[in-house]
Amino acid sequence: MKILYLYSEVVGYLIPIFEEYVSSYDAEVNVVHWDKEKLKPYSPPSIDGVTFYKRSDYSSKDLLLFVLSLKPDIVYISGWMDKGYLKITSRLKKQGVPVVAGFDDMWEGRLRQRIGAILFPFYLKKYFSHAWVAGPYQFEFAKRLGFSNKEVIFDLLSANTAKFTLPERKKKEQKSFLYVGNFRAVKGTDILAEAYSIYRSELQGSWGLTCVGNGEMEEVLKYNKEIEIHPYANESELKAIASNCDVFVLPSRHDQWGVVVHEFSALGMPMLLSDYVGASATFFIEGFNGYSYTNNSARELAKKMKVIEASTPEKLEAMQEASHLLSKRISVKTSAANFISIIR
Repeated sequence: MKILYLYSEVVGYLIPIFEEYVSSYDAEVNVVHWDKEKLKPYSPPSIDGVTFYKRSDYSSKDLLLFVLSLKPDIVYISGWMDKGYLKITSRLKKQGVPVVAGFDDMWEGRLRQRIGAILFPFYLKKYFSHAWVAGPYQFEFAKRLGFSNKEVIFDLLSANTAKFTLPERKKKEQKSFLYVGNFRAVKGTDILAEAYSIYRSELQGSWGLTCVGNGEMEEVLKYNKEIEIHPYANESELKAIASNCDVFVLPSRHDQWGVVVHEFSALGMPMLLSDYVGASATFFIEGFNGYSYTNNSARELAKKMKVIEASTPEKLEAMQEASHLLSKRISVKTSAANFISIIR
């Protein structure tokens, strides 16, 4: 079986999915990926059975010729941003090859989405045969764009569930919140910095804050000397950092999904999430494994930080167990099995 991925920017949580294709389905995996102007400093490793191709090495015409010579049995495309990719999927779909489009966008009922729901069903069917959705919000989007129930599969995105397992908790004097992600406005970096300042100065909060990532808003975090900052880290390093922290916080202004929610729920961390995080529909239940707050409200986030701090050890332990329980809703195996089910 030959699998082709026409991808944007490869990230670490894709690697175990590729390995699952090879080990469980005896697949040959070919991944074309963007390698210029990346948001994260990540380079894919060498993996038996998996070959990576840099998008910049091919013109659209050369890439089409390469793919036609490859003769894949099934294709995944991470979106419709690359016109060269679309030329390929249009050609392959005409040949009867299943072409699966990834959906991590949430249906929000915005005007642009409503217009798309009218126009896109005629457009998309030219390029894609199936939709692979991350969760329920994305399922609604795919349905509105004209995909039938039988043309939709689930569990598009999964954390590396073999690595993100319950760590050994370290005893320490000061508890801490943890943020992992890009330091950008869309991720709410400035909201988090302001909320933490309010929490410490006005609400007399005592917990620390650790931030892991990179981006143009790093200086906003550095302004507060009480915030501990780490650069972009791999999965093993993240797990080590998380073992020194207690609650995961994701203040995104707009997060279509957020694999980090899956990763840190798998580590058994209670959650503090903005109400614009798509993965919350799967890995979060209000009051069960954490709390949400109104998007863009630094003051409300600060208050929820204080609520967490005031929680009893028993309550925090119950939320840890709840997060780990919810993390099992999706795994590397279920993700890969959904994709393979199309050609079975």
